[in-house]
Amino acid sequence: MALRMMIYVGLLYQDLIKEGHVKGLLPPILPIVLYNGNRTWTAKTDIADLIPILPGFLASFTPHLKYHLIAENAYSDTELASLKNLVAAVFRFEQFSEPASIIELIGLLNDWLEDRPDLKRVFAIWIRATLKRKKNYAIVLPEVDDLQEIKVMFGDRLELWAEGIKAEAKVEGEMLILQRLLAKRFGAIPANIISLISNASVEDIESWADWVFDAEQLSDIFND
Repeated sequence: MALRMMIYVGLLYQDLIKEGHVKGLLPPILPIVLYNGNRTWTAKTDIADLIPILPGFLASFTPHLKYHLIAENAYSDTELASLKNLVAAVFRFEQFSEPASIIELIGLLNDWLEDRPDLKRVFAIWIRATLKRKKNYAIVLPEVDDLQEIKVMFGDRLELWAEGIKAEAKVEGEMLILQRLLAKRFGAIPANIISLISNASVEDIESWADWVFDAEQLSDIFND
């Protein structure tokens, strides 16, 4: 990343000169890396740290370019909430664990951006995309560009989402119980049976579970 940032800064300066935006000295640049991964960031933040220490007068020719790292996972939701700025709001959206907290956050953004309809639209589009790609939530909202409308729609879907999550949790729990019972009764479970269970309804899983202790072999349970 340190090398990439040095290249980006060089290319930016080159483009500014080419477009005629530089009159005299080059403008200062603050390179910032926003990191939203789960693991701790360990990469060097200065290109000089990637180069062996040179002896004597050669040391003065070591290139230096440092970027400022902002790692989302270094902040708790409480810390982010206290910052009250748009970057913190983005981080909170990326990290949220309770969908109910999103309603309040959308309301705050709507107030903060009252005089910036352009940013309101950008955030509305981004929020819809973020909610859609969250694997554990996958809440799909209509294509509206108004934060207040998104807040209302999200609130309407929150109860439906919660019901869906409970139903999924019930199915998953039933599947695990059935697999444990089968393994205890018949030993290792064939892959095709595991696949069958994984794609079954709660009713089917409960029906199969009723046969576990009466069946003499797996085929007696899954014969049809």
